[in-house]
Order: sequence, then C-alpha cells, then structure tokens
Amino acid sequence: MAKYKLLRDRVVNELPAVQMQEAPAATDGELALVHAPDYISAISHGTLPAPAQREIGFPWSPGMSERARRSVGATLAAARVALGLAAGTRPDGIAANMAGGTHHAYAHKGGGFCVFNDAAVAARLMQAEWGRAHRTHRQPLKVAVIDLDVHQGNGTASIFAQDDSVFTLSLHGEKNFPFRKEASDLDVELPDGCLDAPYLQALEHALDELARRFEPGLVLYLAGADPFVGDRLGRLALSFDGLEARDRRVFDWAWQRRIPLAFSMAGGYGVHIDETVQVQMNTYRVALDYWRRWNAANALAK
Repeated sequence: MAKYKLLRDRVVNELPAVQMQEAPAATDGELALVHAPDYISAISHGTLPAPAQREIGFPWSPGMSERARRSVGATLAAARVALGLAAGTRPDGIAANMAGGTHHAYAHKGGGFCVFNDAAVAARLMQAEWGRAHRTHRQPLKVAVIDLDVHQGNGTASIFAQDDSVFTLSLHGEKNFPFRKEASDLDVELPDGCLDAPYLQALEHALDELARRFEPGLVLYLAGADPFVGDRLGRLALSFDGLEARDRRVFDWAWQRRIPLAFSMAGGYGVHIDETVQVQMNTYRVALDYWRRWNAANALAK
C-alpha cells in the first residue's frame, strides 16, 4: 500500500503540470451497472461470507469498503475528463487514476486484491453518459480495455464476454495468476522470463489486431508495473526502458487515432518498492507528454 503515497508524492514534486483531485466514491447506482446488488451491499456492510472475503485477499473494514468505492470513482472521474464529459469542456484526451486496475473482480465477487472492477464500471457508465450527451449519434460509445498488467484480466473478460461494444485485450504471463483464465476478446500469453523485444513485438501485433477488429471511442489502459524484471509476482523480465516503450506505444496508438485514454496503475509488487514507483513515474511522464499534445490540439481548435 505504501507505493500509492510514494507515487503521489513524486508526481506532485516532479510533475507539477499534473493536476490532482480527490477521488470521489462510486455510488451504489454506478457500481450496479456491473456488480450484483447483493454483492455491493455485502461489501458495504461487511456481511460477505468468509470464503468470499478470503478470495479477495484482505479482511473487511469500513476503510476497505470506502477505498474500493473511491478506487472505482477515480477511474470514473478520469474517464470523464479524458472524454470531455464535464459540462462545457473539451476532451482532455489523457487522465489517470493513481490506483485502480482491479481487473480480477467479477460481477458477483471479488478476487486477487480486487473488490469492484473499476474499468468495467467506467466502461458502462461512460457509455451511458456519452449517449446522453450525444443523442444524435446512432452508434453507442465503444470502449477498448487494454490490460497490460502481468496477470490476466479475468473479471473484466467475464463481465464483457457477451458485450460487443467493449473489446477486452489482455497481454499477460501464461503461467501466472489467475490459473483458471477467462476468454478475453484477445488474449496474448507470454512465457516466463519474457524480455523487452518479444514483449513489444507481441504488443505491436495485439494492437494491430485490435485496430483491425474494433474502433473504440475510449481506451481504458491498465498500466501494470508488474511485468518488471524486479517484481516479486510478475515472472516476466521487462526493463525500465521496455516498460516505458510499452507505455509510449499504447499512448501513441490512441493519439494517432485521437481516442481519449484513461489509465490506472494496476499491479506492482517490486522487491524494491522504489523500482515499482519508478516504473509508474515513467508511465506518468509519457502520459504527460501525450496530454500536452492533446492540449495543443485543443488550443488550435478554438
């Protein structure tokens, strides 16, 4: 948990152009766009059965419930900013949740340290809000979830298994958790010890396939730090440079198509916590570069 404060402090001190705001708490109605009402209630009131709580991975407390709601709320806020859904605003193009990426949460249960699925709720809510703001459009907002956490996004894949308006892409360790995986729209499984070059080649092929099969109006990017070579749970072997190249490729893919992108930090379990935070700081530096491109384009459009 300490990495979140370390990341925030470094962003504040080193990237003053990044604008911070407190994460709002997702409401019951927002969560219910994805999650079962009885599950939401059990998390809110601490009545989840013990086996289900163990599957999440940490004990219930009022603070745990509140944090889970705000982790979703931060991704909702970031997606609104990226899309320009706040009143009288243009799309910022890039915005972020400093936590989030809780992709192991299913509609009816949590797992793997994930309580509610922030990307899934954001996809559904942004589709609803975008639809209200663009009533003349015949097509709904299409959302691509680009999940580059080292673990497969099984909860997200399950939630959108029958939803053609959301494309789920997961690039993950073949032999890593979860050991029973769900079928994403596109799964790319990587061997233990995968290095920068084959990883980036696999990502390039995956993004090409995404572009061939789907035209999103919003990208939700899970920028996990856990493919890093020094991660305790990752089992891959990407360097700082490799992960920065990964981030730059995803941001550039969205920028070239002028697709707004909201990202979350997802997993990161470094043997040395400062290395996890450095991977995440590199993501923020790349994101700020592409946010400036959006800002310049918005200024020219005025």
